[in-house]
Amino acid sequence: MTTADPISGIFAALADPTRRAIVARLAEGEATVNELAAPFPISMQAISKHLNVLEKAGLIVRTREAQWRRCRIQPEPLRDVASWVAQYQRLWEERYDSLGTYLDDLQKEKP
Repeated sequence: MTTADPISGIFAALADPTRRAIVARLAEGEATVNELAAPFPISMQAISKHLNVLEKAGLIVRTREAQWRRCRIQPEPLRDVASWVAQYQRLWEERYDSLGTYLDDLQKEKP
């Protein structure tokens, strides 16, 4: 996956529900590839492709111990996404406040 910036790569990686589920599982702790694949009715090859996308986005790291490949989450990219989204929190809060004021005005106008 080639992206213009890291945030785009992270959003692209998280656009797939299987990859989001893998990230959620890894937020609980490290897991082997087999453990990550167990809940999904897809091939190991498909899981490997999902893991490659997550790894290229910097969201996970894979290590090899004997015959096992373990994965763990890399939280820093998620923090970058959260910071980006937080920029818009004030805008949302202002709009909710405006909506609240509008609804209060409507209630006052009722006979």
